Amino acid sequence: MTTKERFIKMIEWFSLHMPVAETELHYGDPYELIVAVILSAQCTDKRVNMITPGFFRQFPDAKSLANAKESEILEIIKSCSYPNNKSKNLLGMAKTLMNEFNGIVPFDVNELQKLPGVGRKTANVIAAVAFNKPALAVDTHVFRVSARIGLTRNAKNPLQAEKQLLRYIPESLIPKAHHWLILHGRYICKARKPECNKCGLTTICKYYREITKD
Repeated sequence: MTTKERFIKMIEWFSLHMPVAETELHYGDPYELIVAVILSAQCTDKRVNMITPGFFRQFPDAKSLANAKESEILEIIKSCSYPNNKSKNLLGMAKTLMNEFNGIVPFDVNELQKLPGVGRKTANVIAAVAFNKPALAVDTHVFRVSARIGLTRNAKNPLQAEKQLLRYIPESLIPKAHHWLILHGRYICKARKPECNKCGLTTICKYYREITKD
């Protein structure tokens, strides 16, 4: 099976079995999404969704957050991972939004990366989820799943994996494909013990072929 054929089969299966694929983070606008995504680094979406309602009540927009004290932010988000660093990034992000973008979250991946706490992965998430741009964020789930299935080959880092994935995924499906792979990695193709018995991609999966070849 060629790489192109593997992508075609993958897209066909997800299109049929996961026609709706969305972020599990709760948000109402791009500002809320960028806050949630910054908080989600090495933290579960479930925990973030417990924090953000109170956060947004106190800081409903970039202006209010930019005027906050770091200690105030920390008090609200202290139950998530790395709260000190995230408090600093959230404050810096809001100040940069106000000073350089008039409080409006940009949709361009390069512009987004000017915001503190926003690397390429986060920028791609914001661009794809909030603005439906053809950006594909490669987190640990996407990196692992794409390599296991055989969608990527010898990718040494997320950027290499991203470039390989973008070669074969139609532009219109890129934002959805990001969630296909994340959700598959979160619930089926788990890091320590992939649940191959529940997976519909075993016929194209290189990992499954290796573990069953004997």
